[in-house]
Amino acid sequence: MKSDALWLRAQVIKAVRDFFWERGFLEVETPLLIPANAPEEHINPVFTTSSWQLQTSPEICMKRLLSAGHQSLFQISRCWRSGERGSRHLSEFTMLEWYRADCNYQNLMTDSEELLQYVVEICRPDSRCFGYKDITINPCAPWERITVQESFSRFGNRDVWDCLRKGLYEEILTSLVEPALAGFAAPVILYDYPAELAALARVKPENKNLAERFELYVGGLELANGFSELNDPLEQRRRFEEANAARSCAGHAVLPLPEPFLYTLGVMPDSAGIALGIDRLVMLTAGVDSIDEIVAFTPEEL
Repeated sequence: MKSDALWLRAQVIKAVRDFFWERGFLEVETPLLIPANAPEEHINPVFTTSSWQLQTSPEICMKRLLSAGHQSLFQISRCWRSGERGSRHLSEFTMLEWYRADCNYQNLMTDSEELLQYVVEICRPDSRCFGYKDITINPCAPWERITVQESFSRFGNRDVWDCLRKGLYEEILTSLVEPALAGFAAPVILYDYPAELAALARVKPENKNLAERFELYVGGLELANGFSELNDPLEQRRRFEEANAARSCAGHAVLPLPEPFLYTLGVMPDSAGIALGIDRLVMLTAGVDSIDEIVAFTPEEL
């Protein structure tokens, strides 16, 4: 079975690469070992003996390339996050990220629809559907787009702002909202997140309480996180410092700031970027429930 899964994995990655090449994106490779990731409250990087970190995401370097004048970029890259392990998580995993200048998060929603339809047509031509936990999802059917506030009200009978104030956001999201999303026959996009849940996203000009951020769910499985990029270096520094303060309060290490990124952020054009989990995309294409089934080796097998 794993041999078949590895062939399918290779086919999915080739389809993803072909999708972006056909649309004129530049494929890039950026360093995996870096002096600083973007500090986030709940993501812990893996440190090396040199005190540098393995990347948690290629976003810092890719945004610097946007600032240098590149317009449309993508990368399929290895990433590391300390302490992540489960049926959907590995500490070392494969991420697809793509960035577009002069675009916003709405453009990325369209990209996501076209990408998943392309992958399923190439890799699952018999059914043109994904599968997860005995659920069949058709990416060629009309997608649902639901605001975060609407999802909490509709599926949890809760107000998202009240949940944030009471520290119940993650509990309601994972226990009520995400299971409800598994009931949709097509992928679902949750969008317009509360501004406090947008570490690197731009807030909506017409409503400063909301961020131009979305997450893509397929069969209730979170697959991608995208947003219109914040390009204000002072505001981004403030958010990084706020994340480090939260990390300190939680007993986690305070992380260095990516100063070269902050230095160039002020000249980055209005842009949008998204991270999509390749391992999870392969899981959906294979119709399996565990990430262990679609990688060559799990950590326990090493």
